[in-house]
Amino acid sequence: MATLSNPQVIVVGSGMNSLMCAALLAVRGKSVLVLERNDRLGGCIRTENLFEGYTHDLLSCWYSLFVGSPGYQELEPFLKKQGLEFAQCDYSTGLVQPSGKSIALKRDIAQAAQQLESLAPGDGVAFRKMADKLFTEDAALTFGLLGQNPYSGSMLKLLFSQWRQRGVDGLLDFAKSGIESFRRWSERELQHDFSRALMAPWVLHTGLGPDEASSALIGKLTFAAVVAGGMPVVKGGSYRIVEAFTKVIEQHGGQLQTGMHVEKIMTQGSGKNSRATGVMVDGQMIHASESVVCNVTPTQLYGSLLDDVSPQVMQSAKGYRYGRAGMQIHFALSAPPPWCNPELINVPLVHFTESMEQVCLSVTQANNGLLPDKPTFGIGQPTALDPSRAPDGGWILWIQMQELPRYLKGDAAGEISIPDDGRWNEDVREAVADRIQQRLELVMPGFSSLIVGRKAISPADLENYNCNLVGGDPYSGTCSPDQFFWLRPFAASGQTKTHQTAVKNLFHIGASTHPGPGLSGGSGYLVAQKLATKRRK
Repeated sequence: MATLSNPQVIVVGSGMNSLMCAALLAVRGKSVLVLERNDRLGGCIRTENLFEGYTHDLLSCWYSLFVGSPGYQELEPFLKKQGLEFAQCDYSTGLVQPSGKSIALKRDIAQAAQQLESLAPGDGVAFRKMADKLFTEDAALTFGLLGQNPYSGSMLKLLFSQWRQRGVDGLLDFAKSGIESFRRWSERELQHDFSRALMAPWVLHTGLGPDEASSALIGKLTFAAVVAGGMPVVKGGSYRIVEAFTKVIEQHGGQLQTGMHVEKIMTQGSGKNSRATGVMVDGQMIHASESVVCNVTPTQLYGSLLDDVSPQVMQSAKGYRYGRAGMQIHFALSAPPPWCNPELINVPLVHFTESMEQVCLSVTQANNGLLPDKPTFGIGQPTALDPSRAPDGGWILWIQMQELPRYLKGDAAGEISIPDDGRWNEDVREAVADRIQQRLELVMPGFSSLIVGRKAISPADLENYNCNLVGGDPYSGTCSPDQFFWLRPFAASGQTKTHQTAVKNLFHIGASTHPGPGLSGGSGYLVAQKLATKRRK
């Protein structure tokens, strides 16, 4: 083991939230040590040259949440000094259906609304009205709820000011809209199936389905934010964001170590007097003079890292629910794909589905343990923004599915053989990838003849890359109302408060905590705010 100093703060794990927290603390003058169990930093940020001349982001790829986050606003000068750059384009997202009907939306609410209006009269107006409400009338409350510590004084001030502005009825109306399903909202507000199919897949990006509670708010907010802000990528590959964070942390006195499996959180005292003092790695104690911050799942934190856990907390941790699985497929192409609509070649992320109803059906099939017969998927085109990722004339497709079962019981199409143990294996993975490739041929005739290489990453592979992706759940726990906001990861008789655990000086961050999954670094930012104040200029 490398010789390590005993820092003020130890951060366990090195995903986006960990890097955000550690960098902010280091810049504000705290001594920080980041410990990563894998052989590389970054968590779900992983870039590899899968095929000669092609640079693929294996897991996360898009950084709209990050570039709009308060943490990035503070760290932007430091990160830019390390060469971090983002690439954008004039397009945001789109939809293509197997029939070839499609839309390529511009990165502008007003212009996108006009585009939608021309294809689905009335729905462009409805989309503009919805976006205006999100970003004006409801902005302070929505983004305040998602961007602040739910148990902070600032949250009480926010709720009080909104009560004075809206009254009780107004707050109840907001709460009602916040738990509504996407299907119910879209059938009331949108007139065309095409518009519902365009927006519905965005619900999947937090692990929900269009029939589930809260999916309307999450789907609307995600879709509108992408149309407004686009889908930026990191120039040269996502791992450059990890490299930039690493340099910032090290230049401000911090340390980062890989291959460091934290076995235990060391504590002193018991019960309400218990406090974290450091961590145990390979039998060696590393002390933290102030705090330990863990970017892990609740089942890891309370099931293995901590010894003195109350029965209430342990019961809640055991009851924490993980959602459906995800899967990635990466294609290296010798030329840009022959889209049925040539304009789609400009779009960072296009969703492929028949309809909102098909999205709902695929979610139900996955919930029942079945491989969907007509899966929804996102078709990412990072080379549309950053051509340097492929050789001259080459192209990359980044495919993501988010409605797959973690444990297999069957195939809805009756075509793929399922192993007796219900686990994902290479045969199932490649068969699902073949199904996706066949669906791509419907909207890209001759697509397969352009393939230089293909790599599929199953739910089991995802968990092998990052143990926080339990069963291949890319969001480290479902974002249903019982596991969101004040209740993420859970409430246990008042003994845990979002990021503050029952153990003093021990904090919990990551996708399993408020404000949930994504690449904003939100939980890391909120904990850094608590542990250190900004350095005076």
